Amino acid sequence: MTSAPALDIGATCSRDGIVGSPPLVNNGQLIASGALRWQVRSAGYGPRVLLLHGTGSAAESWARLIPLLADRFQVLAPDLPGHGATSALPPGRSGLDEFAAALNRLVADRDERPDIIVGHSAGAAIAARMALEDPRVAVLALNGALRPLSGWTAATFVPLARLLGTNALVARLAARMVVADPQAVPRLLAATGSRIDAGMLALYAGLLRRPEHVAGTLRMLAHWDLRALVPRLDALGPRLTLVAGAADRIIAPQDALWVHQRVPGSRLLCLPALGHLAHEETPAAIANIVAQLAQDRGLPGHAKPDAEAAP
Repeated sequence: MTSAPALDIGATCSRDGIVGSPPLVNNGQLIASGALRWQVRSAGYGPRVLLLHGTGSAAESWARLIPLLADRFQVLAPDLPGHGATSALPPGRSGLDEFAAALNRLVADRDERPDIIVGHSAGAAIAARMALEDPRVAVLALNGALRPLSGWTAATFVPLARLLGTNALVARLAARMVVADPQAVPRLLAATGSRIDAGMLALYAGLLRRPEHVAGTLRMLAHWDLRALVPRLDALGPRLTLVAGAADRIIAPQDALWVHQRVPGSRLLCLPALGHLAHEETPAAIANIVAQLAQDRGLPGHAKPDAEAAP
């Protein structure tokens, strides 16, 4: 199988971006699209980049990446349905197709169809599903959860997630446990293989103290099924770029290789020493990858708005 060469970003594949990272930002706004109320963060102008976070997270996980992209791109980062401050999808309608359809409606309502979708973890599967409907769109899968669960994991995890996802009491109890145990969130994030600073720890602690966010996470897990997506991934071809953190303890780097070998023309890049939350550890490295992907796609640099173009 012949594949395009991997992106080469050289020395940016390190933890050095932790030092001097931009401060956290919070410029979210609530908007309506379809039956959902969304919280979205947006910035910049130019080619459009849609950022999709993973299960259990929120758009603020991109907070240090957004300002680095906004100099060149128009960036849109929503909280996924049931996460953060975005309302949940209807009961029993929290699968991959429903997430992708809701997001396609959101970007259509805003007239902001993306040129590039950056999806982290489960967000990568949503990005891929959206891109199948629009042949212009490139996908950057960051530690993407694109390989279906199998074997013992599938036989135990999926039924358990479905059981927990239908019980509202579970979400309340989980949120109370986070409040009662100050080390619960640090332990959880340490298990990702990433080193996360106090600002991001506080973000996740706040999210996991909210029963509605925990419930949304469990519902997403309960209905997640990638079996129909995988046979269609080859349609993405060179539009798919896979980025894997070598220290990721949530999504094995070998999963990215597994997808790469099945999608002719896809590209694979490994980030040494970075874990599952690589975009939070080294936002500058991820911004460089997005910029190079845009260049490779022939996307123009941003044009200044008319008000700024005059001498």
